[in-house]
Amino acid sequence: MKLRAITVNNVRRFTDPVAIDAIDDGLNLLCAPNEHGKSTLFDAIQALFFKPHGSRDKEVTALRPHAGGSPEVSVTVETEAGRFTLFKRWLGKAAATVHRDGTLIAQADEAEAWIAELLGGDGGGPSGLIWVRQGMTELTGGTTKEQKLALEARRDLMTSVGEEVEQMTGGRRMDMALARCRAELDDLATGKNRNPRKGGPWRAALDRVETLTERRDSLAATAEALHAALAERKRARRELHAWEAPEAVEERRARLEAAEAAHTAAKRHAEDVATEAQKLQTARLTAETTRARLNTLRETLAEHDEAARLLAAAEQEAAQARATAETARAARDAAEGNLAAAQEALTEAETQRAAALRAQAARDGADRRRALTARIAEAEKTRSAMEDAAAAARQGLDDAALRRLETLATAHATARAAREATATQVIARYAPGQDGAISLGDRALPEGTATALPRATQLTIAGIGTLEVRPGEGQHDDTSVEAAAQALRNALEALDVETLEAARAAGETRVAAERRAGEARAVLASLAPDGIDQLRAALAAIPQPEDRAEAPDPEAAERALSAARQAFDAARIAHQTAADHFADARNEATRSDTTLTSLQDRLARAETARARLGDSAEVTLAAELHQAETALRAAETRHADKARGAPDLASTEAALSRATSVERNAREEITRLKPLLARLDERIGRSSGEAVEERLEETRQELEIAEAALARIAHEKDVLIRLEAALEAARTEARERYFSPIARELKPLLHLLWPEAELTWGDSSLLPDALVRDGREEPITILSGGTQEQVALLVRLAFARLLAATGRTAPVILDDALVFTDDDRIERMFDALHRQAGDLQIIVLSCRQRAFRGLGGNSLHLTPVPAAKAAE
Repeated sequence: MKLRAITVNNVRRFTDPVAIDAIDDGLNLLCAPNEHGKSTLFDAIQALFFKPHGSRDKEVTALRPHAGGSPEVSVTVETEAGRFTLFKRWLGKAAATVHRDGTLIAQADEAEAWIAELLGGDGGGPSGLIWVRQGMTELTGGTTKEQKLALEARRDLMTSVGEEVEQMTGGRRMDMALARCRAELDDLATGKNRNPRKGGPWRAALDRVETLTERRDSLAATAEALHAALAERKRARRELHAWEAPEAVEERRARLEAAEAAHTAAKRHAEDVATEAQKLQTARLTAETTRARLNTLRETLAEHDEAARLLAAAEQEAAQARATAETARAARDAAEGNLAAAQEALTEAETQRAAALRAQAARDGADRRRALTARIAEAEKTRSAMEDAAAAARQGLDDAALRRLETLATAHATARAAREATATQVIARYAPGQDGAISLGDRALPEGTATALPRATQLTIAGIGTLEVRPGEGQHDDTSVEAAAQALRNALEALDVETLEAARAAGETRVAAERRAGEARAVLASLAPDGIDQLRAALAAIPQPEDRAEAPDPEAAERALSAARQAFDAARIAHQTAADHFADARNEATRSDTTLTSLQDRLARAETARARLGDSAEVTLAAELHQAETALRAAETRHADKARGAPDLASTEAALSRATSVERNAREEITRLKPLLARLDERIGRSSGEAVEERLEETRQELEIAEAALARIAHEKDVLIRLEAALEAARTEARERYFSPIARELKPLLHLLWPEAELTWGDSSLLPDALVRDGREEPITILSGGTQEQVALLVRLAFARLLAATGRTAPVILDDALVFTDDDRIERMFDALHRQAGDLQIIVLSCRQRAFRGLGGNSLHLTPVPAAKAAE
């Protein structure tokens, strides 16, 4: 089957008939912008082949235009039996017909049966295999129903062309064996990891082994604890006997008494040594104290003599420094008087010079004062005029309001002109002497002028009567004129003017006031560019003439000022020099006084220290020191003699501690071992009556039997797993032969994009599930959007070749099937389309006009159908 022409009418946006003619064999391209009707055309073809003419489901109702109507689709197909025209109409006056060369050969249900037979009886047919709807570039896209129909179509197609089909699907021996193997394996294990099934024999055997193992371990632990208790009782009895032996008890007692006696003697001797050490320390302190008193006396006497000598020299130096400071102070005071006189002379000279300059400035600025005074008066007058004009400008209408009124007046005039142009008109032609005989209301009709009568109007003819004129209905619209007039009246009222002429006059008044204000502003800017206040400040800066009899001469005042400045600078320098000399002399006098005070304090401290020593003489203290040193040497000799033969107190204390700890440990061990032996006797007596050894042996025998049963079941499970793997491997080998036809068709297409690439196929979906490139298997779901749509398109092209091989040639229809493909790969996809178009009919619908310029093939166009041909 190949499509030759398509016509649609009342299908969504196509409310008038449109058609595509001259569809060739091979590659055909309909390239048009979005919303041009490509997807609508695809859905119309789909509906014609797969939707009964009596259907009213949502897919059919979605074809109806917004304006309503009955969707109609007509397709001309060519088969080996000739050309046929298939037609369907849904909803209103539903119909289905098949014509051959203009002759009706089937209609209604017979036409539906004829179309189904044309498709080979496929529920999904080419729709599920090789027709790609816009936005459904994935192989598994579409609704659940569409996916199911597509799966059935693929299974039917693969079964009709595959090898080894009977062994894999038709014959059930392998399936039954695999099912039985899995059923028996499922009785034992579950899950992908084949874990033991709850309630199954494997789980029961495992639980039996686990229970017996726990019982064995518990009995073994009990037996082991019994043996350990026997060994521990034996060891405890041996230890208790060793501690309580009479010879051991006597040995511990004798050793403790000896240690206590030795330690008591060592302590007494240590006390004697401590007493001698105390006496030695007292003698040493007495000698050191006497030596310190003698040294202090000698140092105090030396310090007193040195302080007295330095104090005499400091008193002489301080008197000389105070005299020098008084001389410098007198010189500084004289320099200050000279500086004050020079300052007064300088101030007077500056006053005379300023007065001379003011008098000169007053003489020079008289003309400028008069000019500035006049300029300020003119500026104030101009500013007043500008403010008056600005106030007047705010009273009139602005340009925007006036333009709005002009627009409304123009709209009113236009509406009136339009009304008068379509209204009935009358023209009065008076006989001589009858001017004004015909009147409209209270005014006479003018001679020879057309008067519009938009509504029923009564004309009064003097001496004759009235003439009523009624215009025809629907000739004019008077509401627009009234609306325009009302809008104009509302705008005039809002602006508080009565007529448009008054508004124009107010606008002209505002414009004139604005012009005057602008002119005044320009004059004010020329008179006072920085403002009138700036002019007043400049006027105030010009000095007023002074009422003095005579002003100093400026040149004489300048010379006097220069001489006063020179005298002031000389006096200032002399004063600074005298002040520096006085500061140096004062600092030196202060330093001398400070030194003198410090030495006086030093001498006072020396005298106080000498007084604290009392009447002690140096000879007396020296004799006391000799006596104290002799007593110290005697005390050192006695202490050394006493310490030389002293026993080691630490050693005797350690021996006593060891003997005491041995006796304490013996008591503690005896106290611990007796209750322990009692507990061990009770535990051994209790366990020996439970026959632990016999029960342990019985449990070990039961465990061996349970482990043997578990090993048999585990072996059976392993055998079933290996059998399942072998059966699956055999079926996989058959599956590869099953998919070999589609893989053979697809291989050259894949190599256009990815050399050496292959696809792996899923058993349940009969679709590719992974792409193998460079030895790496990549699931289809993780590939990029562009790669997924490229694989999907190539697979559909291969299915089309398989359909053709079975004698069911169908056109390949692709509605924007290459959305995510880049520029490089799209060129190779174009090559794939041309390769398959050699013996297939391919129709490509796309909105990507620039990208598909390089596709080539036969260009298709949607063209309106003439009314005569549409009726035919």
